[in-house]
Amino acid sequence: MKKLMVALLVAAAPAAFAGVWINPGFYSYHLERDKGFNNVNTGLGVEASITDTYSVTAGFFKNSDRETSRYVGVYAMPFKIGAFKAGAAIGAFDGYPKMRDGGWFPAIVPTVAFEGQQLGLNVSFIPTIGDQLHGAVTFQLKYNLRP
Repeated sequence: MKKLMVALLVAAAPAAFAGVWINPGFYSYHLERDKGFNNVNTGLGVEASITDTYSVTAGFFKNSDRETSRYVGVYAMPFKIGAFKAGAAIGAFDGYPKMRDGGWFPAIVPTVAFEGQQLGLNVSFIPTIGDQLHGAVTFQLKYNLRP
């Protein structure tokens, strides 16, 4: 996973990293409140802006099932109003025991973001997929290393 994160950062190097955001995971507000899911999804992630619309991202976190998940992808955020952006994260995740036996699976995750000078917030919607993936609205605080 470390090699994958480094490769993504190197791929984005031509943009001179207009923004390099780090995050400590996220908070999930699960749609099924009575199931005892893990809401505090601690981890570490990085998001590196390639353009104002696209950024690459990778990281890991403790998922809703209390297992370690990893992710890699691209944010495509074509809709903008001031500091607000909207679009989707397009990528792959692993670590969910009932989703492909914990293996990697593709995902498109609708996302809105607020990006200030140093602080930002990504808000995403994860749909429920049977008993394999637990629906939630997630809140991911992020800190810009290169404002």
